[in-house]
Order: sequence, then structure tokens, then C-alpha cells
Amino acid sequence: MRPTKELIARLHADFPAIRFEPGNTFAWSAVRSVVQYDPSAAQAAAFLLHELAHAQLAHADFQLDIELLAREREAWDYATNVLAPMYLDAIDEELIETSLDTYRQWLYARSLCPKCSTTGLQTKTSTYICMNCRCSWRPNDARQCELRRVTIG
Repeated sequence: MRPTKELIARLHADFPAIRFEPGNTFAWSAVRSVVQYDPSAAQAAAFLLHELAHAQLAHADFQLDIELLAREREAWDYATNVLAPMYLDAIDEELIETSLDTYRQWLYARSLCPKCSTTGLQTKTSTYICMNCRCSWRPNDARQCELRRVTIG
């Protein structure tokens, strides 16, 4: 499902407050009101609608990592139940679960203690603590790069 010129034109017409820009990834920028999409990606139309769902749901920043996963699930639900019936036949459930799995893996990796590898708890934005060894750390964003965790205590 690659986004066709026709689909992009319909989205431009139906959502004039949002700019749709081709790029090398899929992303919603609340600051710029831009949905970026990769027109050459497999299942691009589904991912495009997913990013549009973030826009329609007014998703901006998040404080806790688990909020990101909740927003991703909410955006996929909106894309599947509201947008897809208007623009696509359907969105593949396996695609959705595979996409959500990447966020689940991201959350898990960020939560692993750099000292003892026990799963820690996020106590505030970008700060975790290990209940086993009491180590504290801050992970980098790592959604587009290699994960790094810096101990702070």
C-alpha cells in the first residue's frame, strides 16, 4: 500500500491545516503541523494514516515512556477505525502489532538497569531507578539511534 498521488491529494484537501511532506521516515510534528512520510516504504499508506491519526488526536509530547506506547496504540486505533474506512480498505493487524512491538522493545531496553540488567522503574521524565541495586540512570531518546544509558547514582 504505497501512498498514491491521489491519496496525498485527498489528504491535502481533507486536512488543509496539515502539511504532508515526503521524507525518509514517518513522523508527526505537532510544532510544525507536518506529517512526514516515506513514499517508497512498504505499507506506506497505513503508516501515513497512522501519523495523520496522531495529528487528529492532538498528540504532542509525552512525559513518561509508557505514555508513548499508549499514544501509539491510540493512533493505530484511530487510523484503523476512523481513517482507513475513508481512505483504505483496511490496515493489517499484523503490521500494527509489529509496529507496536518496536515500541515495547524500546521501552524494555530503556528500562534495563545498566549495572545489573534488572528492569527498573521510570520515576520521572527520562529517569529510571533499579529496585534491585538502587542504580539511577537516564537513557537517551534512542528511537532513531543506538540506546545509551548514563548512570546518575
